[in-house]
Amino acid sequence: MTGTTKGLVVDGLRKRYGDHTAVDDVSFTLAPGSSLAVVGESGSGKTTTVRMLVGLERPDGGTVRLDGRDRSARPRNRSERLSRAREIQMVFQDPYLSLDPRVTVAGCVEEVLRLHTRLNADARRSRVAELLSQVGLGEREAKALPRRLSGGQRQRVAIARALAVEPRVLILDEAVAALDVSIQAQILDLLAVIRRESGIGYLFVTHDLAVVRHIAEEVIVLKSGRLVEAGPTDRVLNAPEHPYTRLLLDSVPRRGWNPALAAPGRRALG
Repeated sequence: MTGTTKGLVVDGLRKRYGDHTAVDDVSFTLAPGSSLAVVGESGSGKTTTVRMLVGLERPDGGTVRLDGRDRSARPRNRSERLSRAREIQMVFQDPYLSLDPRVTVAGCVEEVLRLHTRLNADARRSRVAELLSQVGLGEREAKALPRRLSGGQRQRVAIARALAVEPRVLILDEAVAALDVSIQAQILDLLAVIRRESGIGYLFVTHDLAVVRHIAEEVIVLKSGRLVEAGPTDRVLNAPEHPYTRLLLDSVPRRGWNPALAAPGRRALG
């Protein structure tokens, strides 16, 4: 892999906690403007992987590069730490926990602009209105406290806040899992429009294969910290090659679904 490769390039990522290997030799590439899903059950290494990408954990091995710049080493100073934060932003599963309940929606978004930009107060207010409008929120929502909003509206606020610093990559960690199905569809459609207009890259962390089909062009499957399958979404979900991927698909309820079909596969995989 060359230092001039565009996009996010993860090569041989490893992380251990004592005797437990949480992530073991995980590699993938997220091209600019593309969408990649990271799939696996609880304990598969999904969350540890993305925590290393955003700098919340340091890898024990391997590299993380964005547009050729190495993000694996510890930031040298506050300026570099803020620069890295701007490049990769994250939206979490529960938007309420990631928003300050004492601060209005507009204040939550403006706080990010105050930290990461040199915009004056008037320019920040204008940018906040623009960002909220981009995610389908208006002046009424801007003045509200997070508890006054629905779950879908709070997730829109979280997306607006993440987009405020114009990141190259947006990580969405089970970002629609807590929402009703109809609201999930609205948020996923919104994200598709934003990606089309901005060219941002999406990394979706999810266990929901229906979401993967809707939003991701490529998918990687993790099991016990290791990458067991990767490829275009249609190929991986329609003709999986690894038994674990087939097990995940057999475990999804659908018309004519028989949960007993998944049991032999799970026993075979231990």
